[in-house]
Amino acid sequence: MRQPTARLFGTDGIRGTANLHPLTPTVAVAVGAIAASALASGGRRKIVVGRDPRISSEMLESAVVSGILSAGVNVVRLGVLPTPAVGELAKQLAAAGGVMISASHNPFPDNGIKLFGPDGAKVPEETEESIASRLPAYPWLSSEGPTGALVGRLQSLLQAQNLYLDALRRQWPEGTDLSRLRIVVDAANGAASNLVGPLFTSLGAEPFLFSANPNGININRDCGSMHPERLAELVRLAEADIGFALDGDGDRLLCCDHRGEVLDGDDLLAILALDYHRRGVLAKQAVVATVMSNLGLDRMLQEAGVRVLRTPVGDRHVAAAMRAHGLNLGGEQSGHLLLLDQAASADGLRGALEILRIVSTTGNPLAELRRCLRKYPQRQLNLAVREKKPLKEMPKVEEAVAEAERVLGGEGRVLLRYSGTEPKIRLLMEGPDPGVLEKWEERIRAALRHEEILTS
Repeated sequence: MRQPTARLFGTDGIRGTANLHPLTPTVAVAVGAIAASALASGGRRKIVVGRDPRISSEMLESAVVSGILSAGVNVVRLGVLPTPAVGELAKQLAAAGGVMISASHNPFPDNGIKLFGPDGAKVPEETEESIASRLPAYPWLSSEGPTGALVGRLQSLLQAQNLYLDALRRQWPEGTDLSRLRIVVDAANGAASNLVGPLFTSLGAEPFLFSANPNGININRDCGSMHPERLAELVRLAEADIGFALDGDGDRLLCCDHRGEVLDGDDLLAILALDYHRRGVLAKQAVVATVMSNLGLDRMLQEAGVRVLRTPVGDRHVAAAMRAHGLNLGGEQSGHLLLLDQAASADGLRGALEILRIVSTTGNPLAELRRCLRKYPQRQLNLAVREKKPLKEMPKVEEAVAEAERVLGGEGRVLLRYSGTEPKIRLLMEGPDPGVLEKWEERIRAALRHEEILTS
């Protein structure tokens, strides 16, 4: 039998093709059992489990649940919910932690396992590494655990969606009117599909809702935050004031103004940071972004008297830095927005409500609000790879990157890294001259082709 390797966790949990190693039911049972032992302590003997609507999620949910129960820990099954709802309900229900079965923005054949602690935040890397290190020793064929009345019990929480919706509504300022705004929402046929309508309707809006009919295989397919061009088209067709696009598990948010122009996470973080700063609620006058965020964000916020702290890619790193420095606002260019005064993890619907609050209370359309951020030109590549060969073993690639950095000097940067969730290598180039960026992008791509790691 194939044994799992210790390197299971990427930047956002375990991720891969469902029913292929490591996303098999066998591994999922073991992860559930070991995670339950690691998370459950004292009087906290229950774990909440949620999933997105892709067809493999039921299979992996069943396996993870079986593993948790076998460790003598109870399970509260939440059903289909966004990833941030799992963290929210783990905290609300005083659970030992939570598990989300989802591959986020990945296509439907993929899936993943994300772990949350009792505080509703994603568990630290140290906990993941501890779980991964114990997997090779897991007794695959003759596992023994608690017996009799000590075996874990399974409970389905039928009101899970309502509890999460109530938590979202509590952040909405009383008396704020949304009835005059025409709102478009692309739910990515994902975990938030059944929540968007009730949420916005209860706040006085009548949203135009698209891609909100998940059938198990259409999640993220030509829709959601991975396809903002579709949101732009929908906003123009509906003559809407604002548009929102979520991803499959509901923790990312992209927006569109009334002209059909897309706002990414940097735009949204800039708008939120200035609003928090002006209202005097921005903790320590600082925000957290990742190495992917545009340099224009730093320059703009510095002029406003706000510092930007940078972290590696991944909303977990953003959240960890925010907690370490006592901050309450952070985000990623990809659309993760972290509002730690409200929730412990990134939440697309909370982010949408915050943007709507600013638009409603200031009277300024999104097209006007976005003008605060002037971005540097960027070029980004996401290239599929056959293998993740260490960059230090590819001298021609390292030489091309170093030369590009020398040419750009202090006015730009080059970031080349492997994806932590997909078999891809990602290139980000930023600088004042788009022509220079295009030239060096091609040279770095040629160096990668020379190494024969690209699939095409």
